[in-house]
Amino acid sequence: MNTKELVCWAARLADDKKGENIKVIDLCGLSSLCDYVLIVTANSKPHLDSVEEEISKKLKEQGYYKINRDGGESNLWRVSDYGGFLAHIMTQEARDFYALEKIFSFGKEISFKKPVKKTVKKAKSATKTVKKTTRKTTSKKAVKTKTAAKKTSTKKTVKKTSKKTTKK
Repeated sequence: MNTKELVCWAARLADDKKGENIKVIDLCGLSSLCDYVLIVTANSKPHLDSVEEEISKKLKEQGYYKINRDGGESNLWRVSDYGGFLAHIMTQEARDFYALEKIFSFGKEISFKKPVKKTVKKAKSATKTVKKTTRKTTSKKAVKTKTAAKKTSTKKTVKKTSKKTTKK
């Protein structure tokens, strides 16, 4: 699973837990901090805990662990660092105050609603590569057979020539 698929999945998990005003911002190539930022609004501390725990638990089940976490037992804001993306879960009060959307306004907001589709072109090109490889293998076999036949006939010619010279 690539980082884009992972952050979109985390956003859908937050949405399933009734997170509000969810935004995924693409920063690929624009920031050395991370590739994506996930921003989620929670209504209360228990809601904040629930959303953070759901994302953390589901990602952990798939083998993706937090590199770092900040906010501890904060009632306003938690941030989890997953390497390729940062998940900011905060109350509306904290979101208004810190205005992360303005800070990351140079990035592009992407949709997380539908699963990220893999391109079909890659699958087709893989099939073509396999076909081309088999053709090359077949032609290589034919070349090897021709070469082997030439070597055998050359050896026979050399043997015949050497027999003639020994007889004389």
